[in-house]
Amino acid sequence: MFDLAARCALLVFLAACIGGAGAQSTAANLIGRVSSSAEGPMEGVLISLRKDGSNITHTVVSDGSGRFDFAPAKLAPGRYGVLIRAVGYELDSAAAIELPAQGAANADLKLRRTRDLAAQLTNTEWLISMPGTAEQKRPLIECMSCHTFERIVRSKHNAGAMYEVLRRMATYAINTSPEHRQKRANPRKFKEETFRQLAVYLASVNLSKGGTWSYPLKTLPRPRGRATRVLITEYDLPRRVIAPHDVLTDGAGIAWYSNFQENTLGRLDPKTGAHVEYTWPTIKPGAPTGSLAMEPDRDGNWWLAAMFQTGLVRFNVKDSTFKVFALPADLNNADAQQSMVMPRQSHVDGKVWATEIGRQVILRLDVASGKYEMVDPFKYMPEGTNHSPYGLTADDRNNLFLMDFGDEVLARVDAKTLQTTIYPTPAPRSRPRRTMMDAQRRIWFAEYAANKVAMFDPAKEAFREWDVPTPFTYPYDVFLDRTGDLWAGSMSSDRVLRLRPETGKSIEYLLPRQTNVRRVYVDNSTTPVTFWVGSNHGASIVRLVPLD
Repeated sequence: MFDLAARCALLVFLAACIGGAGAQSTAANLIGRVSSSAEGPMEGVLISLRKDGSNITHTVVSDGSGRFDFAPAKLAPGRYGVLIRAVGYELDSAAAIELPAQGAANADLKLRRTRDLAAQLTNTEWLISMPGTAEQKRPLIECMSCHTFERIVRSKHNAGAMYEVLRRMATYAINTSPEHRQKRANPRKFKEETFRQLAVYLASVNLSKGGTWSYPLKTLPRPRGRATRVLITEYDLPRRVIAPHDVLTDGAGIAWYSNFQENTLGRLDPKTGAHVEYTWPTIKPGAPTGSLAMEPDRDGNWWLAAMFQTGLVRFNVKDSTFKVFALPADLNNADAQQSMVMPRQSHVDGKVWATEIGRQVILRLDVASGKYEMVDPFKYMPEGTNHSPYGLTADDRNNLFLMDFGDEVLARVDAKTLQTTIYPTPAPRSRPRRTMMDAQRRIWFAEYAANKVAMFDPAKEAFREWDVPTPFTYPYDVFLDRTGDLWAGSMSSDRVLRLRPETGKSIEYLLPRQTNVRRVYVDNSTTPVTFWVGSNHGASIVRLVPLD
């Protein structure tokens, strides 16, 4: 008979064998090479695998010799469909791969020139291709909030018809998409002459004068070098009308998101792809639905800015219940709109900050009483200037820092006195958008219209700016990770920027498909750090892991 020590040793040995067999059964992999007759081996081609019946797509990028390896994805065995992204190219034939339980399958992917290059262009590539001045193109940055430029350039409207289209667009809410159209109570104000000039320009670059474009279609280069060292995982959501706007993870690594088009809060388990939705109450019947900003408080509860539904909504993570903080009647007119919320320091004084876009002011909610107070940070600025309080962050005393998306300033609102200090950005007409504060209390933000990312140091009252390497990127948001890299995303380029502020050197990761990037977020608890973003028009959540 075995003694106790021998029994234990045998059990450990058997457990190791069983565990090893289990690990081998899920060690499926795909390696291979991608090439074309035009180029031979191709660097920078995105290869995507999606298992039959799954909502998860894994993507890697071919290296300098055209080779790719899915080992970092840790795939399960089974049948996978294959997709690629390489502007100007498409797969020579549809591909599917059976991955065995052990070892790696091999694939030699052949690409051919695409028959429809226009269908592959990003908004940035359309802006690069289209003739015209920067001023003529500048208004187009509003259009890509709802749809791609391809819809514009493929149209056949002349200037008169295009003007009527622009007028109709002004009647839609900003949280509209072709799949989910939502009308505003009051159309957005616009200058007729501005719209007529834009209509003339758009009719000059679309197909109103013929069956082909009068200008060559230009493309951006494929990823190179470090930009190919990445693993991208995309989680499709169950309905096309789900528009994930802000995506954040909790302490357990679960991804949560705000839905820009519906009154739901979403939860995604990245390990399994399992998805749960929580519906919050209708606050303003008949108004456009959906929320924009999502932020946690110190207790991990999620706060949502209810947009045209108005007010703020808090989700209690312990019992999965919502509490609505409704606007008072005197504030809740047809134009009322809460886009942003900042509860992160509400434990300091019981106050939560929010924006009121309709009146171009800031609101502050007293959580205990549910009462709002209104603060006008722009009351001493010259009359006639347009303002749009947007991105919010707060320091450890709950002093507020806000971005003025309608102009070119940052503002600081003192939590005790409510006095406002205005700081103009170095870049003119910058339209600063979303923001964050780092551990050193520096404010990092996106200068959307200036095509820059920037930092403001409140202690020194000093700015620094960095140009985004690709023109017409229009960064929406930024996030400084624990390693000192600054991340940003774009609604136009389908690229994720990773910039080292100390050196100014950057990497741009191309995403597998058209991705209308809004808020960006980095989970600093993982090694390496993990980048998250929602595909606002693609009904998916994207996780990006750098492999260097």
